[in-house]
Amino acid sequence: MIKSTNILKESSSSLNRNGDKRVVIAMSGGVDSSVAAALLVAQGFDVVGMMMRLWSEPGTQSKTQVNRCCTPDQMADARRVADQLDIPFYVLDVQDYFRDTIVQFFVNEHLAGRTPNPCIECNRQIRFTYLLDQALALDAHYLATGHYARVQLRSDGYKLLKSVDQDKDQSYVLHVLNQKKLAQVLFPVGEYRKQEVRDLARQFNLAVASKVDSQDLCFVSDGDYRRFLRQYSNESKNPGRIVTESGEVLGQHNGLSFYTIGQRKGLGVAASHPLYVTNKDTHNNSLIVGPREALGIKELAVRDVNWLAGNAPHKSKPIQVKIRYKAKPVTGSISANGQRNTVIQFDEPVFGVTPGQGAVFYDGDICLGGGIIADPSTTIDTEAVVTMDLRGG
Repeated sequence: MIKSTNILKESSSSLNRNGDKRVVIAMSGGVDSSVAAALLVAQGFDVVGMMMRLWSEPGTQSKTQVNRCCTPDQMADARRVADQLDIPFYVLDVQDYFRDTIVQFFVNEHLAGRTPNPCIECNRQIRFTYLLDQALALDAHYLATGHYARVQLRSDGYKLLKSVDQDKDQSYVLHVLNQKKLAQVLFPVGEYRKQEVRDLARQFNLAVASKVDSQDLCFVSDGDYRRFLRQYSNESKNPGRIVTESGEVLGQHNGLSFYTIGQRKGLGVAASHPLYVTNKDTHNNSLIVGPREALGIKELAVRDVNWLAGNAPHKSKPIQVKIRYKAKPVTGSISANGQRNTVIQFDEPVFGVTPGQGAVFYDGDICLGGGIIADPSTTIDTEAVVTMDLRGG
């Protein structure tokens, strides 16, 4: 049984929120979720380990052809940690649901000319809906994960805060939560820096202390999303014209799904100055290119917005906006506000804005919420995109 260690911190993520209660910890076999589990045990919670078996690419015996979030080795590591902590461990088969909701979403969004962040959608539909429901069905009071973020209960409700370790902060992909779910989640490692987490893993004598961090796009076995789209979506292989914003034809693209806004390399066209992908015209199947200055925008439309407080802040309040997971926040203000759609005005042009990515709003360390960057030139409804058959190899 794990005993308390002298570097346990009083956590604003509310490890002691309601005393000795049951917590389901989402385990991955990695160092972060393993240390989170050990911290919960050390704090005296009734801890249950749970791991999800997610969809992986079929049709091969290669060891790389598995979902990187739940390889056999990772599952064995998670079970080994659970045994060491003397906690129950369960595996949920979520392959079909994950394929139908996350993998299909990834394909459909690319076909619609957007560049999605599947981790956001996975947190929305899988981890903090499906898995949270499973935890509550086991009479758990909380679902805990190894995310680097914090939750605080203040006089005006629950707040989602950035991690103490700003380099590892994952509040960006957690902006889909709401007040009810914030009351039901714990992020035990959010108070620690990554090196402290590894130190804890060694103090707890966990075998995973030196494991490397997992990567995004867990279902793309080799990390090559273009190869994945070519293999599982014939519609993605639809060549068309590469044109300037004035309509000059420069060459041919291999399919709009294989390009992203801001891309410079791999365009296969020659010009006297550097060219970047500035837009995708899905109606005419044209890839629009131009100079870097054409990428700068001062106004950002965001759809499907979720405000963690339940309501949007005042329009006059300045906020910081992250337009990608690893992007530095830029200051803006809300110029048009709705509960589900909003418009952000920037003082200076912002570069690298990509439709389909998350736009997440902050007030200092507090995550206010976020939504999906809208593309005014894209009118394709993802509900109307033909469903791909992801069951075959």
